[in-house]
Amino acid sequence: MLIDTHCHLDASEFAADRAAVIDRAVSAGVGAIVIPAVERANFEAVRHLAHSFAGGAYALGIHPMYVPQAQDSDLTELESRIQAALDDSRFVAIGEIGLDFFVPELTTPPLRLKQEAFYAAQLDLARRYGLPVLLHVRRSQDTLLKHLRRRPCTGGIAHAFNGSFQQAKQFVDLGFALGMGGAMTFTRALQIRRLAQQLPLEALVLETDAPDIAPAWLGGPGQARPRNEPAEVARIALVLADLRRQEGDSIANATALNARRVLPRLADPGAI
Repeated sequence: MLIDTHCHLDASEFAADRAAVIDRAVSAGVGAIVIPAVERANFEAVRHLAHSFAGGAYALGIHPMYVPQAQDSDLTELESRIQAALDDSRFVAIGEIGLDFFVPELTTPPLRLKQEAFYAAQLDLARRYGLPVLLHVRRSQDTLLKHLRRRPCTGGIAHAFNGSFQQAKQFVDLGFALGMGGAMTFTRALQIRRLAQQLPLEALVLETDAPDIAPAWLGGPGQARPRNEPAEVARIALVLADLRRQEGDSIANATALNARRVLPRLADPGAI
C-alpha cells in the first residue's frame, strides 16, 4: 500500500473534480492521504475532507507563508481545535508548520521573527499534546533544527526535504522521516536524488504536495504549470525504487510502514 504523507487536497485546484482525483489515487494503490492545514480558515475544511473518504487523514497548523496575516488568536484557535480532535482517529499531526527563508519578503527581520515565534509556539503545542509535526523546510534547515533541539517533540516528517546529508541525519536522529516527492523525479535534482539513494530506507516517506511540486513527467519548460495529484505517488515510488535499485512493492510497503511509525495515529485502523 502507498501513503501520500502530504497532499493539499482541499486546494481550489481540485474543486472541479476532487472526487475523481481521490478515485484515481485509490486506483493507483494509495491507501491513505494526509491533508495538512495551512491557516485558521481551512482547519475545518481539511477535517471535513479527511472524513469524506476512506483513507483520509489530516493535520492542523499554520504554514509559515500564512504567518504574515496570522494573529495570536489563531494559535488559540489552533489549540482549541487540537483539543477537540484528540479523540478523532483521522487527526494525525500538527502541520503544516515550519520556516520559509526562500521567499524574500518572509526574510525581512519582522517577518522572520514572526515566523520563528509561530513555529516555536506550534512546537510547544506538539509537545503539550504528544503529537508529531509536518515541517515546511525551505532554506531553513539549521534554524528549524535549532528550535527542535530547544523544544524536542515526538518527531514527524520534514516535508520536501532538500538539505545536506548532514542536516538530513540530524532530522532523522530527532525522530523525523524525510518526504520524497516530485522534485526527486528530475534528473537535475542531484542532491535530493543522492539523499534518496544514500539515506537508510527507514528515513524516507513518500509525498506529492499536490497540487504543487509536480513530477517531471507532468510538464516541461514553456508549458503551463501542471497540477500534481495524489495518484502520482505511485510513479514517484517507482522512481525511488529505481534510484535505490529495489522493487517497487518493497519501496511502497517500507515507506508506508515508515509513515505509520512517524505518524503513530495513522496506524489506527480508523484512519485508513
